Amino acid sequence: MIVSHIKLKNWRNFRNAEADLGRRMFLVGPNASGKSNFLDAFRFLRDIARPGGGLQKAVEDRNGISKIRCLAARKEPQVGIDVTLSSVPDGKVLWRYSIALKQESRGSRNPYLEHEKIWKDGKLILDRPDSKDREDSRRLTQTHLEQISANYEFREIAEFFESISYLHMVPQLLRHQNAFSGPDIRDDPFGRNFIERLARTTEGTRNTRLRKIEKALRLVVPQLKALSMTIDDAGKPHLEVTEEHWRLMCPRLQEEEFSDGTLRLIGFLWSLLEGDSLLLLEEPELYLHTAIIRRLPGIIWRIQTKKKRQTLISTHSYDLLLDNGIGGEEVLVLIPDSEGTKIRTAASLSDVRALLESGISVAEATLPRTEPRDINQLSLFND
Repeated sequence: MIVSHIKLKNWRNFRNAEADLGRRMFLVGPNASGKSNFLDAFRFLRDIARPGGGLQKAVEDRNGISKIRCLAARKEPQVGIDVTLSSVPDGKVLWRYSIALKQESRGSRNPYLEHEKIWKDGKLILDRPDSKDREDSRRLTQTHLEQISANYEFREIAEFFESISYLHMVPQLLRHQNAFSGPDIRDDPFGRNFIERLARTTEGTRNTRLRKIEKALRLVVPQLKALSMTIDDAGKPHLEVTEEHWRLMCPRLQEEEFSDGTLRLIGFLWSLLEGDSLLLLEEPELYLHTAIIRRLPGIIWRIQTKKKRQTLISTHSYDLLLDNGIGGEEVLVLIPDSEGTKIRTAASLSDVRALLESGISVAEATLPRTEPRDINQLSLFND
């Protein structure tokens, strides 16, 4: 099952935007156009559905409705997300979930449901607020999606949202955990506890995945011979690589000695292998060599095809988008505007489509559109 369509209303950068989605989609756009915020709409649905989460926690983690609501919304108080879920590979529409939020005008200013609607096979099976909600308005501070006692008919949606995966590894955070104070962020999106996450995986599954990752690393990391997990005397897990060396005893290095690119590549490959749910990737090209970046789209496609999963990738990388296997319908171009960011597929933009039809790559056809208008003047900047 994949998200085949999404509509956003007053969600962060997007006043009114919608997009069709396929199995693999690339998001491109200028800085601050909303690529991360687009992906966060899916994380928001995940956070609602997850145990220990829910609507109030999901909004609180984003500092309230006022921080979520689009600045171009003016007097429209409603924030909404509407997604369509379809089967793979036939594309049959299975579910549609729509949620709209407002904030209480006085008192505690809690978020509450303007509506929550669910369609199954085109038939509306949940339409809130209902008569019970009107009798007790406190019920509107929770979705039925997050309530086991209420989501029996559509638990498949809740489980789908709950399984959404996101990892934007920050190598320095993983390598120097103790140097960064403060509580852990729920779901560890930046990989601070990535190795503990690997250690919690069953041994057989973990070893199978690490062998596959080791095979890839041996092709791109000089002198790397083997990748494994070890446990130190204090019981703490570590990733360890063995290097080819002139010495009889080959050196063994742990994660604090890995390069940023090696850690990012391990995180990227583990995320692809970890499951079959919707995967959100932000700028997977960071820290990686150009030759590796150019092969990422093919790796993503081959692995996700086996797992029948969906992957949404934000990127600024010319090299990543040079892959001739990327079609114009797989690229979402974010176009910022004073009335909110618009979303268009590259194939729907007439000038881009003409370039693609002439044999130009997606990178050459789309990325020039995302450059700041006055970028040439930046070279004249001085203090």
